[in-house]
Amino acid sequence: MQRTVLIHSGGIDSTVLLGKLLAEGREVFALSVDYGQRHRREIEAAKQIADFYKIKHQVADLRALSPLFGANALTDAKVAVPEGHYEEISMKATVVPNRNMLLISVATAWAISLRASSVAYGAHGGDHAIYPDCRPAFAEALDQAMRLADWHEVSLERPFVGMDKAAIVKLGASLQVPMHLTWSCYVGGAKHCGKCGTCVERKEAFLKAGIADPTEYLA
Repeated sequence: MQRTVLIHSGGIDSTVLLGKLLAEGREVFALSVDYGQRHRREIEAAKQIADFYKIKHQVADLRALSPLFGANALTDAKVAVPEGHYEEISMKATVVPNRNMLLISVATAWAISLRASSVAYGAHGGDHAIYPDCRPAFAEALDQAMRLADWHEVSLERPFVGMDKAAIVKLGASLQVPMHLTWSCYVGGAKHCGKCGTCVERKEAFLKAGIADPTEYLA
């Protein structure tokens, strides 16, 4: 059985990827990372999803690194979370410097210790334009570096890079993924705000996919 470490935020993309990997017969270990994000509610979602699938779930505490990330809407309470459709400027406000490299590096360490064959993350086609660490070129370069990091070779999987979020929602529905347990909102309240860029993207993905949205929004 192929063993994979999944970077699991508790959101739609990583949860559908979890469902996909399990459907392929993989042994999956889920890793969530607390890097001081204001929407730490996503970690609780990840725990609930891991319990649903009865898989091993770990949380890496990287909160001490938060002061190094500068001004961004995810880790700095003084920066407002952008609302409405993401445009280039507003989307850049949500960029945490080098976040995916940090998350993937931690996941790689765990994968090596588990003798897993790969690390998987859910970067998708809609992320490429603004998030530098979601571009295929970044993932390809990091994949090569990961393979050289230890005597035990670990590769990087990113199967959603050619898909948009609506296609991911459709796949999730076909796999009967528990979408109602997933969390997207960057604001960090008890319910999805319905106004921030990720909430708007979430709403539109379900609408475009023609799948009923189980999410309870405040607006």
